[in-house]
Amino acid sequence: MARYGIQTRNALGLPIPKLRKLAKEIGKNHSLSLQLWRTGIHEARILASIIAEPSESTEEQLEEWVKDFNSWDLCDQCCINFFSKTKWTHKKVMDWTKNDSEFIKRAGFVLMVVRAVHDKSVTDEILMKYFSIMEEESDDERNYVKKAVNWALRQIGKRNINLNHLAIRTAQKILAKEARSAKWIASDALRELTSEKIQLQLKAQEQK
Repeated sequence: MARYGIQTRNALGLPIPKLRKLAKEIGKNHSLSLQLWRTGIHEARILASIIAEPSESTEEQLEEWVKDFNSWDLCDQCCINFFSKTKWTHKKVMDWTKNDSEFIKRAGFVLMVVRAVHDKSVTDEILMKYFSIMEEESDDERNYVKKAVNWALRQIGKRNINLNHLAIRTAQKILAKEARSAKWIASDALRELTSEKIQLQLKAQEQK
């Protein structure tokens, strides 16, 4: 875990598949998720994110949990399993991407990723609003932020041909910035977004 940059101070070493198996046996249990989170144990918090019930959540809870993020995997798991299924997803994208904390800021961009990949109801108009945020925050040199910006740019740019064109245009704007992080974000994204494989997939999708 330490080799992959995961916080191990309060970790037990349990793999995600075992946590998911346990979560399946437990089922959704919001009160238990709150108790698990309070333990401070890394895997207990990931399990909490899986069994938490989005309909029983509050905005205050999301704000409390995000402040406890100390590792990229806890951040990503919470966003994928729980935060993205609440009614505050868009609001938290807009709020958290402006935050000074590395993992809170990452959470905002991870929520963009989850919306682009898994939320079929989100419109292009909403996702388009995220491009200006990526451009603005692309000069953040912190590792887990720049990787999340890059991830969001690539995933939104692979959703459909229209967003692909806009993502490429955004990446070109980012590439023109002076920051090393911006140049890495943009060049890596452009490599995938303009690749023959992705272009063929998007054109085939458009023709259906």
